[in-house]
Amino acid sequence: MRTPMAGLAVAAAAVLVTSCSGGSAGSAGTAPGAEGGKAGAETTPAAPVIKISPAEGSASVRPDKKVVVTAANGELEQVVVESGGKPLEGTFDASRTKWVSKAPLKPSSAYTVSARAVGGTTASSSFKTLKPKVELAVADVTPAVKGEKVGVGAPIIVTFNQPVTEKASVERALEVEAEKPTQGAWRWINDTTVIYRTAKFWKPHQKVTFTARINGVQGGRDMYGVEDFTKIIQIGAAQISTVDTRKHKMIVKRDGKVVQTMLISAGNASTREYTTTSGVHLTMGKSNPERMISPGRKKGDPGYYDVMINHAVRFSNSGEYVHAKNNVWAQGRQNVSHGCVNSRPDQAKWFYNQVQRGDVITITGTTRKLEWNNGWGFWQMPFKQWKQGSAIK
Repeated sequence: MRTPMAGLAVAAAAVLVTSCSGGSAGSAGTAPGAEGGKAGAETTPAAPVIKISPAEGSASVRPDKKVVVTAANGELEQVVVESGGKPLEGTFDASRTKWVSKAPLKPSSAYTVSARAVGGTTASSSFKTLKPKVELAVADVTPAVKGEKVGVGAPIIVTFNQPVTEKASVERALEVEAEKPTQGAWRWINDTTVIYRTAKFWKPHQKVTFTARINGVQGGRDMYGVEDFTKIIQIGAAQISTVDTRKHKMIVKRDGKVVQTMLISAGNASTREYTTTSGVHLTMGKSNPERMISPGRKKGDPGYYDVMINHAVRFSNSGEYVHAKNNVWAQGRQNVSHGCVNSRPDQAKWFYNQVQRGDVITITGTTRKLEWNNGWGFWQMPFKQWKQGSAIK
């Protein structure tokens, strides 16, 4: 009975030796039918293959084209894309086998691409972007004069040097960053002008940074942005005035505190043009003196005037101002003007010296409503409707 058990033990040992040897030469043996010396050989993994797009030597590459780097049989360790010493940002996918640029390319520029995979495999490429037939740039931002403080109702009015047809692409490149954030939206009023308005007034005493990241952004056929643009906008005090044309009074508040009460005379309302507009106005600018000429009338016509007026602060495009007028007998009692809000000369001068572009003047008591596109009457439009003017749907 011992002999069979010993035979079984030997057989089991033979099986263990065979399974653990890997069948290599010089092992305890090779299973019948196995290829001696090759059954356990390890296969050397293929080296990673890196591909870059745009391809080496490409010219006239569109600025809105992405730079894409991929790796087969391996992971990407590093990708560097540069032009003029400035890096182009990009992101890896979750597996780190693909890298894609984030920002548009700069037109009329040379780029280099270098990539390295884990294990040391490298690849490089160079290409050039096209020169746009039409260059898109920011021509103006209002109100944003250097050193100027603006009111809490101020819009950001951006004017481009070319008509924009790819409005959504351009609008996505526009950024507004406030120290005290509030919701806002862009509205295109024509092909060259887009306006940013907040849902509620800006919070006072803060800095707002406007940036147009339009470099390489397509604005139309054969048209690309050629340079980014940044403007700092300083929001000053919350200076808000209310005018009651029935009570013939104007009250000025600064940061919630009453700082001036003015007796005024508004439009006499004998005609529509002589009726002061009711609604939420913004101050647009000022002049001392301001030449005022009766609209639609020639010299000699009834009601014609051509006068120089002191300390005039404009609040619409239909010729409305807060200004000085030495008709104290009417101020606080009767509306006798051609549509403007006039006040005692000393108080008008005070207001002129305190006012910021974008300050709020709310007028009540008349039958004529301010149109949203009359000057900076943007607050006359509900914000829900304002947002519908965005090109981004």
